[in-house]
Amino acid sequence: MKIAMVSVFVEDPVKAFKYYTEVLGFVEVMYSPENYLAIVKSPMEGNGTTLLLEPTEPDGIEIAKQYKKKLYEMGIPVISFSATDIYETAAELKKKGVRFKKDPVKTDYGCEAIFDDSNGNYIQLFQLNE
Repeated sequence: MKIAMVSVFVEDPVKAFKYYTEVLGFVEVMYSPENYLAIVKSPMEGNGTTLLLEPTEPDGIEIAKQYKKKLYEMGIPVISFSATDIYETAAELKKKGVRFKKDPVKTDYGCEAIFDDSNGNYIQLFQLNE
């Protein structure tokens, strides 16, 4: 088996779709705003894992709202994305207005940073040591 799709709970899938495509550079897989459906993927992986931007509003699942809110309050990222050059990627994202909670720092396994996805989530950006 391989991972086909993962979900990230977002407040507004239309707003999130715009952010994930226009700011983060993901590409559309499926987009149906009237059905609150947005699926994106990395342009770097042709048939790679897709990302479902799962709505918590309107009428979202209450436990999902609480889970998302608590993770954000605790500063815990909901998902991790990798970069081949984390410093360059972070600089490009900052130019596009992305707010970083944690700038890139070296760790035992490589480098990591954390940014806000403007939809109530923190995302980890990492680069493994080679």
